[in-house]
Amino acid sequence: MENRLLNQFNNVISTQWSFKEVEEPYTTLTPRALFELAYHTCNSVTMRNIFIKLSPSEEKGGFQAIFYSNSKKFISIEGLDDVIRLRKYYPEDSTGDKLITEIQPILNKRKAEFIKKDKQIQTQILKIILVERKLDECANLVMLKEINRKIYFAIGDARESAAIVPIFMEADGASLVQLALNKWMTTVQNLDQEKVFPENLVSGLLKNLMQIKKWILNLISLNLD
Repeated sequence: MENRLLNQFNNVISTQWSFKEVEEPYTTLTPRALFELAYHTCNSVTMRNIFIKLSPSEEKGGFQAIFYSNSKKFISIEGLDDVIRLRKYYPEDSTGDKLITEIQPILNKRKAEFIKKDKQIQTQILKIILVERKLDECANLVMLKEINRKIYFAIGDARESAAIVPIFMEADGASLVQLALNKWMTTVQNLDQEKVFPENLVSGLLKNLMQIKKWILNLISLNLD
């Protein structure tokens, strides 16, 4: 289905709107690791991820993500050769100051804390952020009115990605999250896989995904900050 927000970003926002910009060097982290930390730091329950591109190598740039907020602002994350570049695009009656006053300081702090952690814990944190991204992907597919097959596999990816992370599975509430994802997988599996996800189920699935996302954001921050 057509991604109108992404088209608007590519054709208008990125070339005509004002923006604030910050850059963060990778230091001792891989581009993939800092990209994931930046993704989580820019994200929130009210943010919608409308585009993501992963680099074929964790050691090189090429990662990209674009968020849209309910305040009608856009944030882009771009992994370049030596730095992560964050840009916040905003309309005329607003500002992008929080990128500099809030997001950048938090990212700096999380980067420093992440570097000090045991490699095994680092790996688990990155895998939970992957689950965060999978949930965002699923929510975006639902809002784009995609077919049931794509939504089914997106939910399945989120569930399976979570199941292999000890920090996730041992957290309070993890069993309820997995039950909810299993329920929706069963629901979607019983639909015609090539038809658009039913309108009468959209609000229920999105509400559940946002509840799970809020839980995951808190879990990541608890282990990262």
